Amino acid sequence: MRPNVIILGAGPAGLAAAHKLSENGKSVVVFEKENQVGGISKTIEFKGYRFDLGGHRFFTKSKEVNELWEKTLGDDFLKRPRLSRIFYQNKFFDYPVKPLNALSGLGFFESMLIGFDFLRSKIFPYKEEENFEQWVSNRFGKRLFNHFFKSYTEKVWGISCSEIQAEWAAQRIKGLSLGSTLKNALFPSKKGKIKTLIDEFRYPKFGPGMMYEKMAENIEKMGGIILKEQEVIKIKTNGNLVESVVVREKNGNEKEYGADFFLSSMPITGLARKISPKASPRVMEAAKNLTYRSFITVSVILDNPSPFPDTWIYIHSPEVKLGRIQNFKKWSPFMVPDKTKTALGLEYFATEGDKLWQMQDQELIELGLSELEKIGLGKKENFVDGFVARVPKSYPVYNQDYPKNIQIIRDYLEKFNNLQPIGRYGMFKYNNMDHSILTGLLAADNILGKKHNIWEVNVDEDYQEEK
Repeated sequence: MRPNVIILGAGPAGLAAAHKLSENGKSVVVFEKENQVGGISKTIEFKGYRFDLGGHRFFTKSKEVNELWEKTLGDDFLKRPRLSRIFYQNKFFDYPVKPLNALSGLGFFESMLIGFDFLRSKIFPYKEEENFEQWVSNRFGKRLFNHFFKSYTEKVWGISCSEIQAEWAAQRIKGLSLGSTLKNALFPSKKGKIKTLIDEFRYPKFGPGMMYEKMAENIEKMGGIILKEQEVIKIKTNGNLVESVVVREKNGNEKEYGADFFLSSMPITGLARKISPKASPRVMEAAKNLTYRSFITVSVILDNPSPFPDTWIYIHSPEVKLGRIQNFKKWSPFMVPDKTKTALGLEYFATEGDKLWQMQDQELIELGLSELEKIGLGKKENFVDGFVARVPKSYPVYNQDYPKNIQIIRDYLEKFNNLQPIGRYGMFKYNNMDHSILTGLLAADNILGKKHNIWEVNVDEDYQEEK
C-alpha cells in the first residue's frame, strides 16, 4: 500500500486535510495512536453520558472551515445559548463584564482604584511587552490583572505570568481591552462585536466527537483509510525528502509505509525526535526544551438536575486547584440522557509526572467533589458516578525560551520538501480548533498545487474571535 499522502494523527487538522485530499481524488492513509478519532476534541461516552475533554465551541472567521462543519453535520450542528461566569473571592462575576455586576462584586472603592490604575497604565505603559503580565497590564491595568488574570493563568501554565511570552496573549486575547469590554457592555452592537462576548455558539448535538467521527466516516466513504491504535515510531528520510514511516500496530507488529507527501499533527517535539537519520544535537536539544502543559478532567454525574445555570465557569479563586467547570447539559441537552442528573467536567491543569498527574483516579474524584462543594457548586452526597481522563501535551508552553527553540525546529523541518506539520500539536501553536482545521486545509491545498504559508494562520492582527 503506497498512498499519495500519509497523515499522522486523526485530530481536527489531520481529518480536515484527509477530507479535502480525498475529495480531490488523492489516496490518503491516516495513522492514529488512540482508539478514537478527534484528538483533544473527541467526546467520551460513559454509561450513556457524554463528556468532552474541555469545552469546544465551534466558531470561525473562515468560510471554508464553517462550510466543512455544516456539510458534515447538517441539522445536528446546533445553535446553543451561552452563559459563562468567573468565580472569584467567593463571588460570581458575569463574563462578559457588566459594570453594575462588577461594581457590586468588587465594591465601589476597589472599582474606582481599578479605574485609576487603568488610566495610569495608559499614561505610563510598559515600553516593551515581553511577557503576559506586561501585555495584559498595558490593556487592563495592573490591579485588574491581579484580580482576574493572574491566578487563573498561572493555574493553567504552572509558571509565573512574567515567564509567559506576550505572543501567547497576542494570539488568545488580542483586540480585547478594558475599554473595548466596557464599551461592549454599555453599548452593545452586533456589528464588530467580539465573539468571545457573544451569547450563543454552534455545537454538535452529541459533542465535538460527533463532528470528527462523522468526518472520518465520510473520508472512508471517499476511499481514504484511517488506521487507529497505530503508533508512528520512526520517520525515514533521504536527503530533503521523507520516504516512509514505520508504524507499530496494537499487536506489536511493525510495518513500513511509503508515500509522496506527509502531514504531521503529532507533537512537533516527537516528530523531530523520530526522524531518521537523527537530527543534530542542537535540534534534539531544542525539542527537549519545548514543553507542553497537560490536562486532567474529572468527569462526574450528580443527582441534581441543575446545580447552576452556566455553560462553563472559570475558577479564578487561588484557594482551590480547580481551574474550570464544564456543564455538559448546557452545552447540549442530548449529552445527558437522564434529565434528573447533571454531567460536569472538573478541569485541572498539570505537568506530566507531577503530584497532581500521578494521583489515583479515586483521589482525583475526591479532590474534585471536595473543591466543588467548597465553592458551593455541588455536593458530595449527590455524586452518582464518574471517571478521570488525562490528556497529555494539551497546551504548548510559551515560555521565555520558546521563540528560539521553535525556530530551530522549524528551520530543520522545512528542509524536507514533502513534509508539513499541522494543527496545535504539530506546530506547537496554541490554536483554537478552527485554526487547527485551517492549517490542515491549507496544507492539503499545498499538496494540490498551491503555495500557502500555514505558519501565518492565527497571526492576523484582528482578534481571532472578532466577526
